[in-house]
Amino acid sequence: MQETSPAIVRQYIDAVATFEAWEEVRQDATQVRGGMYWHAGPPSAPEARYLVRTTPAGAETSLGPRTPENEAIYERFMQRKRESAERMAGLKAALDQHRRLNRALRVGRVDPLVVGLLARLVDTQLSPHFRVVGTHALYAYEAAAGVRLDAGALATRDINLLWDTRKRIQFATQLARLDSSMLGVLRKVDSSFRIRRSQQYTAVNKDGFEVDIIRRERTGDDPHPIKLSDDDEDFWVVQARRANVLLDAPGFSAVIVATNGAMARMNTVQPATFVAFKRWLAAQRDRDALKRRRDELQADAVQKLIDEYLP
Repeated sequence: MQETSPAIVRQYIDAVATFEAWEEVRQDATQVRGGMYWHAGPPSAPEARYLVRTTPAGAETSLGPRTPENEAIYERFMQRKRESAERMAGLKAALDQHRRLNRALRVGRVDPLVVGLLARLVDTQLSPHFRVVGTHALYAYEAAAGVRLDAGALATRDINLLWDTRKRIQFATQLARLDSSMLGVLRKVDSSFRIRRSQQYTAVNKDGFEVDIIRRERTGDDPHPIKLSDDDEDFWVVQARRANVLLDAPGFSAVIVATNGAMARMNTVQPATFVAFKRWLAAQRDRDALKRRRDELQADAVQKLIDEYLP
């Protein structure tokens, strides 16, 4: 591994500070989504006014007649909406500037497709249902440590998303709100993604990059098999051995940067959990020998990060 230069470290710290401020204002903006307006009363009392709250989907809820209390609610809502829009506009401009600086200084080295996929999960509010596990988690660890791992440890053409079966009802509800399948969510990032007929937990794009969606082994009242939507072409999630260990472990989060300067938050597992899991994988005699060697390499690399950089 190699420590990143002071200039790259400074730029990464500044970019992450702006990105985290952007995350906060986006979260605040969800509280003022939709709108409010005063609706005219019935024909028998056209001078009457009623406060109506609207949702982005077009649903409306009456909050009652015009009263001093409702007028105050309306004014507070509209003020918060204006302030939120101003902050978002300012931070968007700052993020655009950091994206250019990230690219110029070569801060990031993650495939832009990966960053785009993670950003899409956030945009669709599906991110809480997934953890990145496997090789791509190394990008989160090295970003947090301020180092760059050897390219051999990071070589991969797929990303593994661990789906939380415990939240399957909330997940299905959110997909329904989006009027989309999980594959449809991915296709908003790259329209060439298709489900592999021989491996239906995997979507592959025109360049051969794969997205695998895995789950813990069946336990309790977990249904199995599970298809993520009723769409004709969508993921059938596959059970992965000991995935419950990764699902139940403490989480770890870091902002990663793509080669084009774009940023996204990656949610994964604590580095110590990664090391223990990789060492277990490397000990499985039925696992491909080349993969077992890579498991050991990755476990050693992350252990060194823990010992030297990640308290």
